[in-house]
Amino acid sequence: MYAYYLRLALRSFRRTKALTVLMVLTIALGIGACMTTLTVFHVLSGDPIPDKSATLFYPRLEPRSLGKNAKPDPDPMEQLTRFDAEELLRQKRGDRQALMTGGSVNVLPAGQISKPMRAPARFTSADFFPMFEAPLLAGRSWTAAEDEARARVAVIGRELAGKLFGDGNAVGRSVRFPEGSFEVIGVLDTWTLTPRFYDMSSREFGGTEQVFLPFSTSRELKLPTQGNMWCWGDTSKDPGGAKGVNAPCAWLQYWVELDSPAKAAAYRQYLADYSDQQRKAGRFERPTNVRLDDVMGWLAFKQAVPNDVRMQMWLASGFLLVCLLNTVGLLLAKFLRRSGEIGVRRALGASRREIFKQCLVEAGCIGVTGAVLGLGFAAVGLWLVRQQPDDYAKLAHMDLPMLLATFVLALATSLLAGLLPALRAMQIAPAVQLKSQ
Repeated sequence: MYAYYLRLALRSFRRTKALTVLMVLTIALGIGACMTTLTVFHVLSGDPIPDKSATLFYPRLEPRSLGKNAKPDPDPMEQLTRFDAEELLRQKRGDRQALMTGGSVNVLPAGQISKPMRAPARFTSADFFPMFEAPLLAGRSWTAAEDEARARVAVIGRELAGKLFGDGNAVGRSVRFPEGSFEVIGVLDTWTLTPRFYDMSSREFGGTEQVFLPFSTSRELKLPTQGNMWCWGDTSKDPGGAKGVNAPCAWLQYWVELDSPAKAAAYRQYLADYSDQQRKAGRFERPTNVRLDDVMGWLAFKQAVPNDVRMQMWLASGFLLVCLLNTVGLLLAKFLRRSGEIGVRRALGASRREIFKQCLVEAGCIGVTGAVLGLGFAAVGLWLVRQQPDDYAKLAHMDLPMLLATFVLALATSLLAGLLPALRAMQIAPAVQLKSQ
């Protein structure tokens, strides 16, 4: 039966070629624009570490002084001071914990590179790798004992290892910086987090760091750091300046792993007690104000999806709605122009249900064709997005679920567009049409 409806649909398309092409293009343009922005939104708003996003937490404290006429902010600082981060790490109240900051190092000529090169770095503690499931291609990460000993060890990225040592094994070899030589104890495999949630202070979207060093070692060597820093007092009193242990500056990220809601509640109370203790010691002046967000809560607070992407998504959705309404009008005009034909078929015994099915099959054919063409438009749109200078733009891609979603959306859109015209067509009275004929 549906093969018969399909033959009727193809015959109808041949009679109205221009109108059919116009409807297909209308649906394809709407689908292409909508799926381009939805794909970018999907990539940027997804869970970056779904297996552990509910067990990784980002603690925040309020260490700032009150100052003159200062009003407490509703939210505490987004980063920790070095004193607080190192103290929380020392007390080890979580299953795992890691403090960190971004940085950069100058890699001196060695192996296959003949000139010094700048490499992005992360200075962190031993639990970083198991906490964030950073995949090691070879070797190992450093231990807590090596943290305390300020060991000259490094984990380097696969890309840097290839530049330095080619296809040879980098583990056990040395990488040289102006501050000295470090033993390569591990090589990090290709690893992309979208967004890079563990440090939202700079470059939220983009590649992974290529050099990982113990935080304690980086401070001993005074390696340059990158990222936001907020100071609210005199930093000259600390021998280490703004990055000294007692400096009134917040510049470190800190994460803790807690494998149950009960542990999370206990850790939140621990943060409040710690804040009270620091106030009694004279360090904290503002009222206790702590936060403990999991990964998705932290991303929501930071509004990880750029505002321009959200706006583009709403604009594209509105454009799809306009395309849908136009398709409804075109289908309605097409079906009503065939009132005479439909009246004759009704007079010859065709039921209203059969007329309705035929009209929906026509709409479905238009939707399938529009979906295929819309995929092409979406692919072009994503290519254009990837040419933009924003970091997140390079991540735009369409995976299999989004391909299926595009096809389903196009088919549903066309069927929805054909629903009203089909209902109107099945109401055509055969007697009136026969009389007019």
